[in-house]
Amino acid sequence: MSVHQIPTSIRAGILLALTAILFGFGLGGAFGAIEPTIKGRLAASADAVLETTYGGDVAARDAVVSKSWDYLKRAHMHGGAIGTAALASIAILLLTTRVGRIAQVSAVAFGAGALIYAFFWLAAGFTAPGMGSTGAAKKALEWLAIPGAGLAIIGVIGTMVAVVVEREGRSER
Repeated sequence: MSVHQIPTSIRAGILLALTAILFGFGLGGAFGAIEPTIKGRLAASADAVLETTYGGDVAARDAVVSKSWDYLKRAHMHGGAIGTAALASIAILLLTTRVGRIAQVSAVAFGAGALIYAFFWLAAGFTAPGMGSTGAAKKALEWLAIPGAGLAIIGVIGTMVAVVVEREGRSER
């Protein structure tokens, strides 16, 4: 298969995976360039609700702000890692399968899942200080986490199925 014969859905999966990688790398660059500013924004968000949400408990506020920073780092690492895994999976599909429907759906699912799941961690990290709880932020944003993780898992499983079922040159359905 030449580059010009790659289905649009596979190209979309590639672009989504690369976007997830860029998202992760971009966050890493931002952390290196403006980490104090980002941490200051997390603290300011918590300080705005210190009396109402945290009951004036500075230690509780500090714990949520610290865990929120960890969530931002998870966004960085998940974007790069899951995006790279998605890209590798798509390469496997292109090299070993006839790129049928299962492969095409898997490529898009894995690429989209990588980006959505990484974004979930970023959103949870920035949301938690104002909510007073990382658990509450994760619960409020599970509408992002569940589809993101689910799509990535579908991408992995679909890739496995495609490698077995959609072998180069024929389908064994």
